Amino acid sequence: MYGHKVYRAGTSVAYRSDASTPPPAGSVQRDLQTHQPAVKFERDRRCRTPTLPTEVSMPAKSLTLLVGLLWLSSNWALAAETGEQAAAKPSADATQANEPPAGHSMHGEAFNEGPRQKPYLMHNTGNVRFEITTSVPEAQQYFDQGLGQLHGFWYFEAERSFREVARLDPACAMAYWGMAMANDNNEKRAKEFIKKAVEKKALASPREAAWIDALAAWHDAPNNIEKRQKYVRDLEAIVHDYPNDVEARAFLALQIWKNGSWMTEGKRQIPISSHQAVDAILDQVFDVNPMHPAHHYRIHLWDREKPARALISASRCGQASPGIAHMWHMSGHIYSRLHRYVDAAWQQEASARVDHAHMMRDGVLPDQIHNYAHNNEWLIRNLAYLGRVHDAIDLAENMISLPRHPKYNTRSKRGTSAAYGHDRLEDVLVQYECWQDLLGPRGRPLMQNARGETDPLKQARLTGLASFGLGNVEAGREQIAALEEMLAEKQAARIQSADEAEAKARSAKKSESDVAKAMADALKPHGRAIRQVEEAVSELRAYAALADGNEKAALAELKKLEDAGGVRKDHLARLFSLAGDHAKAKSLAKKLVDDGPGQVYPRAVLVEVLYRAGEKEAAREAWADLRPLAAYADLDAAVFRRLRPIAEEFGLPEDWRGSQAPSVDVGGRPELSSLGPFRWSPTPAPSWTLPGAEGGNVSLADYRGRPVIVIFYLGSGCLHCVEQIQKFAPLTSEFGGEGVSLVAISSEPLDTLKGSLEKLSPGESIPFPLAADPEMNIFRAYRAYDDFENMPLHGTFLVDADGLVRWQDISYEPFVDVKFLLGEAKRLLSK
Repeated sequence: MYGHKVYRAGTSVAYRSDASTPPPAGSVQRDLQTHQPAVKFERDRRCRTPTLPTEVSMPAKSLTLLVGLLWLSSNWALAAETGEQAAAKPSADATQANEPPAGHSMHGEAFNEGPRQKPYLMHNTGNVRFEITTSVPEAQQYFDQGLGQLHGFWYFEAERSFREVARLDPACAMAYWGMAMANDNNEKRAKEFIKKAVEKKALASPREAAWIDALAAWHDAPNNIEKRQKYVRDLEAIVHDYPNDVEARAFLALQIWKNGSWMTEGKRQIPISSHQAVDAILDQVFDVNPMHPAHHYRIHLWDREKPARALISASRCGQASPGIAHMWHMSGHIYSRLHRYVDAAWQQEASARVDHAHMMRDGVLPDQIHNYAHNNEWLIRNLAYLGRVHDAIDLAENMISLPRHPKYNTRSKRGTSAAYGHDRLEDVLVQYECWQDLLGPRGRPLMQNARGETDPLKQARLTGLASFGLGNVEAGREQIAALEEMLAEKQAARIQSADEAEAKARSAKKSESDVAKAMADALKPHGRAIRQVEEAVSELRAYAALADGNEKAALAELKKLEDAGGVRKDHLARLFSLAGDHAKAKSLAKKLVDDGPGQVYPRAVLVEVLYRAGEKEAAREAWADLRPLAAYADLDAAVFRRLRPIAEEFGLPEDWRGSQAPSVDVGGRPELSSLGPFRWSPTPAPSWTLPGAEGGNVSLADYRGRPVIVIFYLGSGCLHCVEQIQKFAPLTSEFGGEGVSLVAISSEPLDTLKGSLEKLSPGESIPFPLAADPEMNIFRAYRAYDDFENMPLHGTFLVDADGLVRWQDISYEPFVDVKFLLGEAKRLLSK
């Protein structure tokens, strides 16, 4: 039905704007020598159109792209000029030739990657005030909002707010200072922004100029200790010259901490000589504004030092900026350090809920949010500490199920939901001995690497653990055999590497010491992999020996694992107990309890090993400590099921869990449900009906009941859009095989879109419908639009059968990793 044709070029030819076919061979050179007048293409804000000469000689591949450009063409107006006219206007053509491609910012590269949609006043990002030079009251409001977002490390939204300040008041230098501050981790962009601030500071106040000069000097300086010292001195000067400037004190405290913290590379750090002195600076801030978001900085200051000193700030941080998820998260740092896992989990859940509310309200995918994955993986750990096994598993699976994107969420990228989700799910399933889950659909992805390929070591170890845990000894022995074979192969490979290194060194007439060194160097890369397999073999052999009743053999294997990094020490304590070494079991269990006060699993293991050792009174005392900690534990977990007979003997009820009184030092906490939903879920795609290129209307409702990929492209002048269409078209049938349709929406008027189709010659077709949105209302509805520069952006969306947006990409460049999207569509739609 949708048979829009595209040209395909096969040879190197030249194109003339006034010819329906390429000129004959031999005419290209002659025409080029006549210096025919150039063709000038008019452009509008929908697309960036390159200026092309009347004739262009190019290889076949380039011509294919150019002709594709022309068949999409809608708004290229050919305006031929005489040679004299063209010569008289070189700057016009040069200007167009230098204009950025469609979707790119007119203000320069620095603006491409930042926020492109305008903000709104949130009213919950911090009670801060920084007077700037502006005659636009709304610009002041957005500046203060951006400042609060800076204090919450919500940099992307802070930049959005500061961009709005610049839109409302283009002369405001501090708007660009704010954008530079919001790019703390992007030096290149920050330099571009502060450069603009310097250019505009003539209209700024002396105080504003001091802020701009300080940041400009920071970005101009080499990345060394002196740079950090100078920035502190510059901030101190602002504090001195403007004693009522609370923000100067807040940022001064932050910078002193950053200079000496993990946020600065070790060799460039400046150790903090007095944390209390920095704390005193923050006290001056809170004397003026007790709910200033600088509570965030006090938490960082004491987090790894003396966390109890930040308890007051922990009780106020989220409340100071309730609309910023990271501010709720930060209090969880302090409560976790103090082993107050119930309070820590509350803070992290609050953070997740605020993030979810923002994502679902503003059309943002989860891993586009700074700190989101880190917060949730930490929450999983705290849930596991509390014995909330089902919630921990549920959240880990939720992280795994979230939409993935090659830029910011893949399993191979550390710190993403996909990577963290798999790691935490494995941790919880193994620790809490969820063996049936490990062998089922939940555990299958855990036995694969980041590329989705089976990881032989993980598969054998996890399958072996689960098999022995479920009493399937023979299946466990099969995994031992697989690991032993793997170990032999790796050991042989190590020997071969050493032999090859020796032969190479001797052939080069190296000395004996150099030969020995070459062999040692060849052996090193194999060491870690071999140790991992050896540990897995010993671990499973210990289980096998215990199944055989051979405690001596089990102990021999367990002793090899005392310093093993890949074996859980809480499991090791129980295995020593089962093997009869009660002293070692108690020693390990007690150390785990001491190292992790507040964690329920180690205490449950301690109760078990003490009871098995015959120390029933000590077991009873350990249980008394366990009961309040296990107030929220899932008693159906294996570790707690094993305690049931002991509980009965001790006269405890079937539900032996104790209770915990609510903390009274956590500040006023809202109902969690008021902050947002517990899980991210996809939101409805805006409905639309648009005129189609082949007549009639095309509507999202046409696809109700089946998923569809909606592509927003920027018209004929966008070469990258043509490339995108060319990449999607050949895979249309593969998408169709998964039940997924495709449709493309252009920013062009309908008549020009139709006109371009009339020029098509026989050849390949675009097998999906095209629709026109010249007013770009649908572009705006899907946020594929730059509100600051009034121009469309590239957008690609996966809408499921229920009309929910499951995946999206909005950018200054079109999404062209079509194979990735095909795989992601399969994964998401199979849930």
